[in-house]
Amino acid sequence: RRALDAAKRVAAPGTKFGTQLAHAGRKASNRKPWEGGGPLGADQDPWPIVSASAIAYDTGWQVPRALEDEEILHIIERFAEAARRAERAGFDFIELHAAHGYLIFQFLSPLSNQRTDRWGGSLENRMRFVVEIAKAVRKAVPKLMLGARLSVKEWVDGGFDVEDAIEVAKALKAAGVAYLCCSSGGNSPLQKLPTGRGYQVHLAEAVRNGADIPTRAVGLIDDPKQAEAIVAQGRADMVALARAFLADPRWAWRAAATFGETIHPAPQLARSVTTMQHWMKAAG
Repeated sequence: RRALDAAKRVAAPGTKFGTQLAHAGRKASNRKPWEGGGPLGADQDPWPIVSASAIAYDTGWQVPRALEDEEILHIIERFAEAARRAERAGFDFIELHAAHGYLIFQFLSPLSNQRTDRWGGSLENRMRFVVEIAKAVRKAVPKLMLGARLSVKEWVDGGFDVEDAIEVAKALKAAGVAYLCCSSGGNSPLQKLPTGRGYQVHLAEAVRNGADIPTRAVGLIDDPKQAEAIVAQGRADMVALARAFLADPRWAWRAAATFGETIHPAPQLARSVTTMQHWMKAAG
């Protein structure tokens, strides 16, 4: 809460702060990405991992223990508890991370979920986990907006696909989810993911049209005109940027300068505005 309060003191009026809630499942107990990623070695204090089924993410990774029914119910409640903590900390919205091969998606995918109980088999059963989490979080923090991030396509034959995602989106909307951030992949090393500028925008568009729910597009969106076109053309309602902001913390200023909008910097940074505008005019 101290960090969030400090950020709010310097944020532009109207800025909203949210947090993602996630469980890594079988992708836990691993090294940091900038330290090479992959599972922790025997000499690196690995911890036991769990998943929908006892299927390892890849060769050399731990085999997770399949969760028991009562453990699944306990995890659902833990998501609700985390949501209550987020509300106490002062966040404005919560996003469930149901993408990239984390635990929620491990339940959604027929490749990682081979259960035969009420949590596996049909799509209706495989989506039960995320739907129950959404309901529990919605009940725990009714005043906060709730969204979800979803891998819309697994990019593996026989895996979770767009048609499945649309049905999940409809169920989540009915459970009180306000929007979906549409990403893809991350659950299998066999994925054949066609990266490129805006390579996932069509997924956000498909879910938006198929489930009648607001969507956020993500994936190699780094140019202001590119981002504007996605929203203006009705392909998604929002765009998300990560690497673009890591590379340039002033990306929003560049976007404002590109479209001739007013920039409102802190007084000690005001002299930089004309330089930013000059850069973007030259780039255009």
